[in-house]
Amino acid sequence: MSKSHYVTGLRAVEQLLAGDTSQVRRICVEYRSANPRVEALVAQAREKGIDVQQANRARLKQLSGEVRHQGVVAEVRRSTQLDEAGLRTLVESRLGEGGKPLLLLVLDGIQDPHNLGACLRTADAAGVDAVVVPRHGAAGLGPTVSKVAAGAAESLPFASVANIGRVLGWFADYDISRIGTSDRADQSLFDVSLDGHLALVMGREETGLGKAVAARCDQLVSLPMEGRVSSLNVSVATGICLYETLRQRR
Repeated sequence: MSKSHYVTGLRAVEQLLAGDTSQVRRICVEYRSANPRVEALVAQAREKGIDVQQANRARLKQLSGEVRHQGVVAEVRRSTQLDEAGLRTLVESRLGEGGKPLLLLVLDGIQDPHNLGACLRTADAAGVDAVVVPRHGAAGLGPTVSKVAAGAAESLPFASVANIGRVLGWFADYDISRIGTSDRADQSLFDVSLDGHLALVMGREETGLGKAVAARCDQLVSLPMEGRVSSLNVSVATGICLYETLRQRR
């Protein structure tokens, strides 16, 4: 697993520098950029003791891949990425602290990095403790995800695991309710209690939850659909579910 990744674009790097910058290795900026936002980022980075390196467009494109870099790329240590053992340690630590109920977001195979980035951004805003994704057959952290997530990919614990079903299995050992979403479920999201320790399980684009993952859930719920469309984009549905959880807990 790579020890660092790249955050690309003005908005994403601005959000990164506005928070905890202890994991930022360096900022690469376009040589002789006349953009005042880039100049402001350089000043902010230097003020915080972050190494700033100038680079030409070819180097920035190499770092950012297919994502439009807008003249700036930040290299960040992957301090928040966990394996299954790290996720278990996090769960035990949070449960041991007491206080507010644990909230986990499980994404069963989201493949579009834009959707994953949007889910991470909303998860951070809603106070999710960790996001769990499968290691294979799904989008992982990358420049596109970081840009869409606007800083959340660098601050939110992100667990990439070999088997989602197995993880949901041991969640039950800690009395964490597992609520999955399905357009075929008879029960509405708005009719279930989301107050306790909770793992919210969202399915992939087009096909939804896999059968094995759905079988591990304690309940399956749906979102009311009053119009002609039969389903919502997974990042939109995730936002609705997370904020209904937040509403109930307040």
